[in-house]
Amino acid sequence: MSNSPTEKDLGAELERFVTEQASRFGDVISYVPAKLATTSQPMPIEQSASSDPSVPSDKLNELLSIHRSEPWYKASSLAELEAAIHDCQKCRLGATRIKFVFGVGNPNAKVLVIGEAPGADEDAQGEPFVGRAGQLLNKMLVAVNFTREEVYIANILKSRPPNNRDPKPDEVEACEPYLWKQIAIIKPKLILCLGRIAGTNLLKITESLGKMRGQPYEFCGIPVVVTYHPAALMRNPDWKHGAWEDLKRLRRMYEELPA
Repeated sequence: MSNSPTEKDLGAELERFVTEQASRFGDVISYVPAKLATTSQPMPIEQSASSDPSVPSDKLNELLSIHRSEPWYKASSLAELEAAIHDCQKCRLGATRIKFVFGVGNPNAKVLVIGEAPGADEDAQGEPFVGRAGQLLNKMLVAVNFTREEVYIANILKSRPPNNRDPKPDEVEACEPYLWKQIAIIKPKLILCLGRIAGTNLLKITESLGKMRGQPYEFCGIPVVVTYHPAALMRNPDWKHGAWEDLKRLRRMYEELPA
């Protein structure tokens, strides 16, 4: 008889880990279940119809090919891409931003975290999620055994909209090819969208956040999990229960990725 761990054993071990993390960071997640339910089968990964998410899909290449005349199109690294676009003036936000907020993290990350747009702190420092919402995001990631350095963090927009207003359609249209190129370079295996605006703009849908959460979406063959933005969780602590469930789902999907 084999002594190797079964899927049930691995699932139970993961549940024990997230329970410990939830207890440790209970002030952050604000939801510590007395006993996490276990099932005989771990939660399945939403498999995409495309072949291998480790390489850019045909769809992603198709999206990018429209911009083949752009100087950034042939960038083969994040550093090359940032150097090519950091002075971008394609939308009105180029005239009002303090700093271009490109992204930060592991250039070979398996998990890409996508937010909406830079806020005041991010605009001042040139890095995404560095304010209070960023501190909460860091702790949310740690609660499911990720670190900020392990993932890559970017936004739909690279420049701050005045007064943190919602991005306008033409601003998204001007900026989203840069995010697509980042995805093509990083080749993440999973994407976590923070908030309705990040989810609807990446996925090109018009659903509410409530309808997006828990659904098996994908972007160009890459599975996508949509959850609350950390800033929304600070305003609405009752939503942290749902965010915790979303993060556990992301972790399960990560654990089931091919080696």
